[in-house]
Amino acid sequence: MADNNRIKVAIAGAGIAGLALAAGLVKKPHIDVHVYETVPAFRDVGAGLALHLNAIKAMALIGPEVKQAYFDKALTMGDEDQVMVTEVILAQGAHKGQSVAELGKAKGRKTVSRADLLDGFLALIPKDCVTFGKRLVKINEQHPGHHRVCLTFEDGTEATADCLLGADGVHSVTRSYLLGANHPAAPPKNHDGWQIYRTMVPTAEAKKQINPKWTTSVPILLGPRGHINCIPLNKNTRLSAGVAVRGAVFSARDGRAPPLDPALYADYSEEAQEIVRMVAKDTSASWTAADHDHAPYYAKGRVAMFGDAAHASLPFAGNGAAQALEDAAVLDYLFGFVEEPGQIERALKAFDGVRRPRSQAVVDLARKFGRVYAYAEDGMHEDPARMKIFFAEMAAFTNEFNVKGQNEVALKMFLGADGVDGDFNEKVNGALKN
Repeated sequence: MADNNRIKVAIAGAGIAGLALAAGLVKKPHIDVHVYETVPAFRDVGAGLALHLNAIKAMALIGPEVKQAYFDKALTMGDEDQVMVTEVILAQGAHKGQSVAELGKAKGRKTVSRADLLDGFLALIPKDCVTFGKRLVKINEQHPGHHRVCLTFEDGTEATADCLLGADGVHSVTRSYLLGANHPAAPPKNHDGWQIYRTMVPTAEAKKQINPKWTTSVPILLGPRGHINCIPLNKNTRLSAGVAVRGAVFSARDGRAPPLDPALYADYSEEAQEIVRMVAKDTSASWTAADHDHAPYYAKGRVAMFGDAAHASLPFAGNGAAQALEDAAVLDYLFGFVEEPGQIERALKAFDGVRRPRSQAVVDLARKFGRVYAYAEDGMHEDPARMKIFFAEMAAFTNEFNVKGQNEVALKMFLGADGVDGDFNEKVNGALKN
């Protein structure tokens, strides 16, 4: 197809959402996609990832090579055919030591650093389709004649496209443009005052300080003054360990959280205390958590937001990256049926219709997980049986979701609009049968 007849899609942000979507769109001959990323190179941010089953399904829908990129970059938590889980254990109180949940159950489940996963996705995209060091500062939709979206970058350069899909993170320019900078849901929030104290330690060194079993699994150890977790990274050469504290008192002078004090965890299990002491030695990888209050829409005109730009969540449900990948899977599927620019707005409306309710429910769920982890949710920590029921139901909601069915619902919503010709309907009906 001639370049001037291809639909030009700009993606702002080369994170998990943006690169996963780009990896799908580059395979479509009628799509001309380009990704613009602020930073000059990737770096590790956060705790690392142990993707749940819905994330693995979403990657497979975008393409087997996307799923394989994850497998190639990640550390297997067990044998490929072994079912692995994240175990949630009470580390403080009358029921100390009791397991209350098994989250993220999946065969061949792996852990991976964010930077490694991004490198894997990036390798699937032609180099001339990604530009680093481009900080988006302004968006302008041009309506006279041809509807185009103009992007202005911090370095003064500009780019135009038929649509903009913003995956530009929690401090999203796309989100501010769509909602308005003064909209109450535009900026990120930290309603419960979460501080994540985190360290990165060579695995060999970590084994000298904590129970070695925590260097090859992903536990979450609960208690009222912070919950503790570990995640192996970089083919099990490094361990990310952290303590997430709710209600941190941040300095009025510089906004910083106080140092992590291991003495506050004297009534936690000894294994939990060992991890806290290890983290306290070096908290240089720490960060302040943030999420988004609900946006009233994810798309308007030919501009949409997805991933963390649309629905950043606290990390406690372990499904933020999975939701970004579900977004990418839906958008990739829809754009396979967008045959001319006039159909873009309908596709983005369908994306919003299926993804906003579910992804915002996960934002709410992550907030509730945090409260449960901190023993701050209606006395739930005093009733392990009740906790098990809660976690099982919520894990089913995130992990066992019909991701392919979500794509098909989005397509049916897209078809529900007027103006779809008979040939187009025949094409879609054939796709749904296959």
